[in-house]
Amino acid sequence: AWATQLSNKSMQPPEILLVGGSGGLGQATAKLLHAQGACKTGTDVDFRALCENSGSVPLLPNAPTPALAASPAYRIFEGTKLKLTYKSNAQRAQELRDIAEIQQADITVSSDRKSLLDASPNLYGLVIFTGMPARTAESWEDSLATNYTGPILLAREAAAVMPPGGSIVIIATMQAAAIFPNSTIYAGAKAALVHAAKILAKERRGTNEIRVNIISPGVMNAGMAATSIQSGKYDKFLTENQIPRWGKAEDIARAVSFFLTPDNYITGQHLLVDGGLTL
Repeated sequence: AWATQLSNKSMQPPEILLVGGSGGLGQATAKLLHAQGACKTGTDVDFRALCENSGSVPLLPNAPTPALAASPAYRIFEGTKLKLTYKSNAQRAQELRDIAEIQQADITVSSDRKSLLDASPNLYGLVIFTGMPARTAESWEDSLATNYTGPILLAREAAAVMPPGGSIVIIATMQAAAIFPNSTIYAGAKAALVHAAKILAKERRGTNEIRVNIISPGVMNAGMAATSIQSGKYDKFLTENQIPRWGKAEDIARAVSFFLTPDNYITGQHLLVDGGLTL
């Protein structure tokens, strides 16, 4: 009902934009939001039927039963339009072409950020996944641009044009909250992103609120950490019983869905989805 009300006001469906959404975490999030009613056109598309008929979009693990998928309580994003961006890997992004509108963008470039927002005039939800690992001095400037400047500028520019009640979710890292040796170049930029996102949340609270929250993944068997897991780099976290299992992309997807839920009373929060690793 909330999506219909927003659509009636603007004559366009409310939009959810996943920036950098073609990676492992973004793909899982796109599939979950689609299962919950968001789709490429903003009109109702049956999730199970679409996925069974499309070789490029497999069902989510533990996909909902037809009865649950049709339930209004589950399909909380019914009537919203789902969009995602990629920076360079068009082939990976096209795997989601049946459930989301695809657009190329580099959010470190101001004209690309403007184009994204111009193309989303009824933006309700913005999720920013972009990031890059960085450990060498040569990558310092690139790390700042990709892990801090681009994401926070996009978030601020979006907040300035989004209608009241919108939601921004920024993906950071557990390294922004805990101390890990040799992580200065990457973690420093992400820590700045977390702090700046909280500033934005405080600036946009009140009757015309735009909610801004941050999610920091732990050791996820998806995205940038997957290669490190496969190399055995993080095995000690399991053998020393610090975490019960590796994180899954779906763990992040559920957290994103929670923060995007309409009329959510939460803003300015930093949620660590890390199995307790940083305790």
